[in-house]
Amino acid sequence: MSMTDQGNTHYETQREILTPSSLNRLARDLIEGALPLIWIEGELSNVSRPASGHLYFTLKDSAAQVRCAMFKPRSTWLRFKPTDGAHVLARARVSLYEARGEFQLLVEHMEEAGEGALRRAFELLKTKLQAEGLFDAQRKRALPRYPRRIGVITSATGAAIRDVLSVARRRCPLTEIEVLPVPVQGREAPAAIIAMLNAASRSARYDVLLLTRGGGSLEDLIAFNDEGVARAVAASAVPVVCAVGHEVDFSIADFVADLRAPTPSAAAEVLLPDSDALIHMLAQHRARITHAWSRRAHALIQRLDHLHARLLGRAPQQRLAAGSERLFALRARMQRCTSTRLESAGTRVRHVDARLRLAHPARRLPLLARGASGLNQRLLGAWAQAAQRDARRVAALARALQAVSPLNVLQRGYAILFDENGKVLRSALGVAPGSSLSARLHDGELLLSVREPREP
Repeated sequence: MSMTDQGNTHYETQREILTPSSLNRLARDLIEGALPLIWIEGELSNVSRPASGHLYFTLKDSAAQVRCAMFKPRSTWLRFKPTDGAHVLARARVSLYEARGEFQLLVEHMEEAGEGALRRAFELLKTKLQAEGLFDAQRKRALPRYPRRIGVITSATGAAIRDVLSVARRRCPLTEIEVLPVPVQGREAPAAIIAMLNAASRSARYDVLLLTRGGGSLEDLIAFNDEGVARAVAASAVPVVCAVGHEVDFSIADFVADLRAPTPSAAAEVLLPDSDALIHMLAQHRARITHAWSRRAHALIQRLDHLHARLLGRAPQQRLAAGSERLFALRARMQRCTSTRLESAGTRVRHVDARLRLAHPARRLPLLARGASGLNQRLLGAWAQAAQRDARRVAALARALQAVSPLNVLQRGYAILFDENGKVLRSALGVAPGSSLSARLHDGELLLSVREPREP
């Protein structure tokens, strides 16, 4: 063998030959060992869910894509319906599908990303608070008709406060507007809004609070979709008006507030009365009051003139004479009434006396005595009949008892046998020779001893 042949043989014995399945298995182990759980964000495409319940899809961006699988039951725990084009955030393990040698991700958790996730969180919180009754119309409070001081919780430099102040200067300059500055977006915004709502509610300075900001995306308005902010609005001791975003924007705070306004300007229009309308209404009230006092004064003057004319037309002597005549007439009328009442009382007394004499007990005693005597005779007769009936019944029972009495049977020559224990002996079976028995006859008892039992 040449040196070349020996070298080739040695090389063949040293190299390792892999099959496709072993190669794919090795590659899978290397990938899964090198990459832990990862978070990945992208767009869904080719979404399919076969009868097995597993979920298969492709996750892609503008430059690449990767195949993904989400096995049951994790695929049934999703809080949204995966569709092509949806933007998602997933937690997955990097792996390799050995059967086809395809690189893939095994997804363990998936949620909507960006606007979709915020919308999902918005709907979940809305459903929760609605179930608790925070949106119910019966808990909404009425707004003050003429507020003296309004607290506006918003950004001190935003467009919303400029709109509110502009409307306030135009409609009702007398109403005091206090700006309660808070950040309206960002991570610190919810806590700042909650703290300001609580402080304004405790201060008791304001007739109503206005929570507002300008428009923006769902992400910009996230502070007003915070659960803590919603509960602080619901817990406020004074009414709260919420005007967040544009007319088409709705926030959780809008649903909880006592009133939702489509814009900051609309909220100011609702809260502040129109000064021109107030001036016109005050003028109308002033005219009505002036007219009412004029009519009342005219009526009083007429009444005073009438009383004065009556006083002048009746001299004091005439009034005294008329009073004396009336006094005499009343005295005569009183005497007649007294006499009539005395006669009526005497008649009633005589009538009552006659009734009392007719109902005197001495007149009723003989009648009651005759009745008692008759009842006594009836009672004695009933007792005698009951005694005879009971005697006949006792005699019948005695005869029936005598007829079934065992002693009556013994008089005809029968006897009753008792064993040593005093029990009645009903059969000769089981009686041993020498046993002591007793026999009961009608006129006494005999002691017996068994010599030998005999069969019949």
